[in-house]
Amino acid sequence: MSWFERFWASFLTHLKEHFSVGDIGEEINGAILQTKQYFTIGDYRVLLTDAVIVTWIAVIIMIILLGYMSAKAKIKPSAKQTFVEMLVDLQVSIGVGFGLTKEESRHIAPFTGTLAIVIAGCNVISVFNVTPPAKNIAFPVAMAVIAILYVIYASIRFVGIKGFWASLTSPLWFLLPFKILDMIIKPCSLALRLFGNVFGAFVFMEFIHIVVPIIVPGLLGLWFDIADGALQAVIFAYLTTYYIGEICETAREHFEMKEHAKKEKKNKKTNDTAEVAAV
Repeated sequence: MSWFERFWASFLTHLKEHFSVGDIGEEINGAILQTKQYFTIGDYRVLLTDAVIVTWIAVIIMIILLGYMSAKAKIKPSAKQTFVEMLVDLQVSIGVGFGLTKEESRHIAPFTGTLAIVIAGCNVISVFNVTPPAKNIAFPVAMAVIAILYVIYASIRFVGIKGFWASLTSPLWFLLPFKILDMIIKPCSLALRLFGNVFGAFVFMEFIHIVVPIIVPGLLGLWFDIADGALQAVIFAYLTTYYIGEICETAREHFEMKEHAKKEKKNKKTNDTAEVAAV
């Protein structure tokens, strides 16, 4: 056989192996299972998973990218500076739309923005055929717990402990157990939404890679790896802002109603005194 015939035979063999569909369930199961590695620090055994490594890689990449985008700010902004400023203004306007003041919205923008950037980076990194950290349920749960703790912190900072308590007991005090349950459900909802979308997209893309390994995965990856991953990050930050605004708006409405009731009572008392004096 000539070298071309040997090359062609080898090429066809490898192409056939590439397109051959084996045990799809077993291959997807292998992709789903996380890689674990233990190492010891003194007497402690520490677990290191692929989710931790990929998270740090994504965070470092996003830090470098943001450093480049926000470096050398000028009075006459460049295109990248304008883009970053537009994103910040959008965050602030969303917060104001949820009942926060402009100052409060600017205060939470760094946190919600960082949250969105980290999650987006960890999701979008799957476009390089790297397993996204959100495939591991621990990552969405950790993000959700951090988010809800910040919601409580920011709410107390803006409306005080009395205001936060008022948001839990308004409009009726016996709704308190349901409001507490709502505070527990919110992080669960955040975590499960992020996990479900990323995990589902990951399994689907793995299936496509196995069944149709050329062209189609690249086209579908534009949505499932990039657009959907970024969208889930935006929704996560959006809901975090909404939760803060909801608590603050409820507390302020409670205080306003209480103040209005006091004024009505005072006016009634003044009118009664005036009527008595007239008689």
